[in-house]
Amino acid sequence: MKIEKIHLDDIRRCYSASHITIDNKFYALLASEDPNSLCMAYSGKDFSEKEVVWKDRGGCMSIIPIPGKNGEFLAVNEFYLKVSPSLAKIVWGKKTENGWEIKDLFSLPYIHRFDIYNVNGVNYFIGATIAKDKQHKEDWSLPGQIYVAKLPDDLTQEIHLEKIYDDCYRNHGYAQGVYEGKVCGYFASDQGVVRVMPPYDGKWTIEKILDGNISEIAFSDVNNDGQLEMMTIEPFHGNQMKIYKLVNGKYELDYTYPTEIDFAHTLVGTTICGVNSFVGGVRRVEAELFIIQYHNGQYEVTIVEKGVGPANLTVVNFEDEDIIISANHTKDEAAIYRITK
Repeated sequence: MKIEKIHLDDIRRCYSASHITIDNKFYALLASEDPNSLCMAYSGKDFSEKEVVWKDRGGCMSIIPIPGKNGEFLAVNEFYLKVSPSLAKIVWGKKTENGWEIKDLFSLPYIHRFDIYNVNGVNYFIGATIAKDKQHKEDWSLPGQIYVAKLPDDLTQEIHLEKIYDDCYRNHGYAQGVYEGKVCGYFASDQGVVRVMPPYDGKWTIEKILDGNISEIAFSDVNNDGQLEMMTIEPFHGNQMKIYKLVNGKYELDYTYPTEIDFAHTLVGTTICGVNSFVGGVRRVEAELFIIQYHNGQYEVTIVEKGVGPANLTVVNFEDEDIIISANHTKDEAAIYRITK
């Protein structure tokens, strides 16, 4: 594969990597976790068209487009592990004729990861708090929770949050998935991995699928056996990355990432050049961005770049290329990697 890097910007503590399509125009979105910091949108053939989404807020963990809403998204703002009581909240953003507008939607202390599911024409919010409360950065004495809400079509209306799961300490990891043909969410914490199914039949359902101290998760049929493999970071902000395969309905360890790592932080299950893959990032030691594929009966690692330390990344598959949008936290950099065969 051929990899070409595009340095987008120097963004201190670049943390969130996302994208949105507005009026058939693609935008890469990258934001910082620092207070009073930038969120930028990059577009155009070489991503050289730049727009400031916000510059007066920070603590951005995630940005998620709203299904069925052209140019609208939700995002986490003001998430800071060192600040108690938590200022974390969900904001509502949209692109208008006058630029990008951001409005506070609701407060949710220590909200870290979230998503929006469209089920039977209705948008549902699902969000994971990393802890209920914290006295200081390293205080993990209280668990996180999972909250859900039905999103009204008019977001100026009141939104009613419901707690559906509790007692998940260091509730850090999330991946959207598909189970039995239906969208679902996988959440990872010190209590393992749970699968959360939206209310297709009128109620939310939760099932544990793996025990262990899990910091992050991703799914891909990387070995092409017809079953999704699960890759993990273990434990919290961990020093191990593992791939489990499904055997007789249970996940069994199949591969351990062989390189010394510390503060592994991001994983995505995807395809690269049409090949099922995992893409991941580590923030310390060699601080690498890498791709894992399966060839000739074994897992193979391709290092995209060292010394960048991605906090989060996302992969977008286009007709003639794939791109990795990477929040290179260690290097204080927003970047895109274009990949072709």
